[in-house]
Amino acid sequence: MTNTIRPATPDDIPLIAQLIRDLAEYEKLSHEVRFDEAALKQHLFGPHPMAEVVIGQIDGAPQGFALFFHNFSTFEGRPGIYLEDLYVRPAARGSGLGKALLLHLAALAQDRGCARLEWSVLDWNTPSIEFYRRMGAKPMEQWTVMRVDGATLAQLAADSRDSIAGE
Repeated sequence: MTNTIRPATPDDIPLIAQLIRDLAEYEKLSHEVRFDEAALKQHLFGPHPMAEVVIGQIDGAPQGFALFFHNFSTFEGRPGIYLEDLYVRPAARGSGLGKALLLHLAALAQDRGCARLEWSVLDWNTPSIEFYRRMGAKPMEQWTVMRVDGATLAQLAADSRDSIAGE
């Protein structure tokens, strides 16, 4: 078996969409999948890409992906890579493809002068946590992930527009 990693292309949108759905099913979050493939294509391959995707293949057959984007560390004064999602199809697990995807991103981070590579993992996902620890990753136990989305995000944006209009 030969593992290869390649950059995704716009023609990969149906594959990427399916891999995202497969990941959501694995994470028991299928009910949260709301993307539109045309919007996904625009955000990944349009004039101002917001994220990048690499496809993991075994003997030329797509079996996984990693979706990532740059963040920035103010303390380091350098960019980083945030791995939003890494997924390998169940039949391909144990093939080394997940490790190959992570190693690819580590090399990319180094090549781009990044200070770090980081991601989040669901606390119940013991197999992934153990895999990441074997790769040398450390949990950021002193940090709590915070999120604003949906109606709350819309309300905050409206509050911002209202406060600017009132000045």
